[in-house]
Amino acid sequence: MENLFVKIIADELKLASSGVQNTLQLLDEGGTVPFISRYRKEMTGSLDEVAIASIKERYEKLQEIEKRKATILKTIAEQDLLTDELKAKIENTFDATLLEDIYLPYKPKRKTRAVKAREKGLEPLAKVLMKQYERDPEGRAEAFVKSDVSDVAEALKGARDIIAEWINEHQVGREIVRSVFEREAVIVSKLVKGKEEEGAKYKDYFDWSEPLKKCPSHRLMAMRRGEKEGFLKLAIAPEADRSLERLDRFFLKGDSASSDQVADAIEDAYKRLLAPSIETEFTNLSKEKADTEAIRVFTENLRQLLLAAPLGQKRVLALDPGFKSGCKLVCLDAQGNLLHNETIYPHPPQNQTTLAYKKVDSLVDAYRIDAIAIGNGTASRETEAFIRRVKFKKDVLVFVVSEDGASVYSAGKVAREEFPEYDVTVRGAVSIGRRLMDPLAELVKIDPKSIGVGQYQHDVDQTRLKSSLDVVVESCVNQVGVNLNTASKHLLTYVSGLGPQLAQNIVNFRAENGAFSTRQQLKKVARLGAKAYEQSAGFLRIPDAENPLDNSAVHPESYAVVKKMAADLGCTVQDLIQDKTLRDKIQLSAYVTEKIGLPTLTDIMNELDKPGRDPRKMIQVFEFAPDIRSIDDLNEGMTLPGIVTNITNFGAFVDVGVKQDGLVHISQLADQFISDPNQIVKLHQHVQVRVLEVDKARKRIQLSMKGLN
Repeated sequence: MENLFVKIIADELKLASSGVQNTLQLLDEGGTVPFISRYRKEMTGSLDEVAIASIKERYEKLQEIEKRKATILKTIAEQDLLTDELKAKIENTFDATLLEDIYLPYKPKRKTRAVKAREKGLEPLAKVLMKQYERDPEGRAEAFVKSDVSDVAEALKGARDIIAEWINEHQVGREIVRSVFEREAVIVSKLVKGKEEEGAKYKDYFDWSEPLKKCPSHRLMAMRRGEKEGFLKLAIAPEADRSLERLDRFFLKGDSASSDQVADAIEDAYKRLLAPSIETEFTNLSKEKADTEAIRVFTENLRQLLLAAPLGQKRVLALDPGFKSGCKLVCLDAQGNLLHNETIYPHPPQNQTTLAYKKVDSLVDAYRIDAIAIGNGTASRETEAFIRRVKFKKDVLVFVVSEDGASVYSAGKVAREEFPEYDVTVRGAVSIGRRLMDPLAELVKIDPKSIGVGQYQHDVDQTRLKSSLDVVVESCVNQVGVNLNTASKHLLTYVSGLGPQLAQNIVNFRAENGAFSTRQQLKKVARLGAKAYEQSAGFLRIPDAENPLDNSAVHPESYAVVKKMAADLGCTVQDLIQDKTLRDKIQLSAYVTEKIGLPTLTDIMNELDKPGRDPRKMIQVFEFAPDIRSIDDLNEGMTLPGIVTNITNFGAFVDVGVKQDGLVHISQLADQFISDPNQIVKLHQHVQVRVLEVDKARKRIQLSMKGLN
């Protein structure tokens, strides 16, 4: 079966069978996607994370299908209906929908109309009619009139009920209807009577229809949400005549009186059984496709957010702005530890502006602050303007930082564990400051759904969403690498091969024994065995380690080859890292072995060029237009600086500093046609936008980037 799985996956994904086979082997041995893609290129044929994750996903689905087959075979065998032919047909089916079609006639049924008709002994009559030779159905039906069948009409109706069920359960019949749905189904949305005012936000869908195959995921999700909230009624179907015409062509033979009975049964089967069943199937399929697209959009946004440019290890003063309650202020050291906190009141109603100036200035001086982080919520623009008026004795960078999810973090278990003696406002300000220093390290502590960069993420399959988001977080953490001596338990959790318990054990080991000086010490951590060490070591960094390779992405299993390179050149590993002329002398082909090939050797050389480098970009300072603070300050035609805050299939949302993000529709992102906003913009990108329309009543801002970037 494994070999068959390899062929199926290789054919579907258009990959080499050897790469698929070796990938499945590595996954079965406990390999993680980041580890396999980074350190087992020779085995996989240099497959990337996306391909390996796709292999893993399809393999798991095939395993689920095998379990379903076992259940189906057992159920049919218990009915003494399992023939060798049927068994072979089931065993050779790897499509979940087709498998259920094969099983349908044998599936235990509730008391359907057909079951009741069979109990009355009408199946022989149904078989006669189905052959369509009988010219006098009424005459034949008289033989079936008895105590529980009152007359000929009831006998014929019962026979038609049985025929309708046969047609519904016929594999070809279902495929006929399915193919018509696939080509011609229309999704129709109607307003629920009396819900006009309450459901006004769904006004666009009060009377809407379009071909299902052309309906974009975000529109489908919007209609589904309207249906869930009780404002809309949805239906999915093609014109009934199209399906009936094709069903008639397949099932009807000739033009006899019994054919007329079968024709009536076909219409009943379609309207009562087939159409509702296939509509449910397409409802689920379209929802699954929309979920897939929404999850793709969310995961792509999350990846960009997690890989956002970090400020790095700098001393930061962070502000969680507010008016009446004041601005909560915290000072953090270069490792993100809380040094000081208090509240200042530079805004109305207190207006303690002068006192606040002095306080901020003295704290910047006292704690040698390098940068200031200001949350982008209430009073953000006013607080930014206040900070920029302070005359510091040194250059201090000022950044506005997204607060999305900070309140969720500050009220959650993780924050309570970190700061049990402080309230939520202090924890929120700390989160804002740490996000500036290292977005990845801080955002892993927050449920990604709370970060605010998705598209209908609360409406999709939550199990699939969590699984996809976890994969993205794991991918980003391992792509960047983790400082073994400063990483939090939450960050370590996502390192390949670790997980919550080993992450906690590493933190405990650090607390008891001090900082790690070598990767080898990981083997002393409780429960961290050989497999976990193999999977995690290459992604963990130790700055200033005894062995310089411990602060690189070179895996310990490859240290020997690097040492041999250095020895052959008569230098140390440190010399090799520092001197490019030495590295240029290395002939990689001379170091190829059975286990280490050119892909790994090339990766090693790239890493020696810049050991431990952070793949993220450098952070840039951004300033909003100083005289734009609220939606009332906006006028059509204005050109303003902005920051991309969210990307969806239909466009990008941009913050121009007025507390309400504006939408740049996909048609307004570029002068040329584009099919995906990600072709033009990235999350947190600094852009220029033109104001097209301001709807103050609905708080909607329409923007354009045409001709500006």
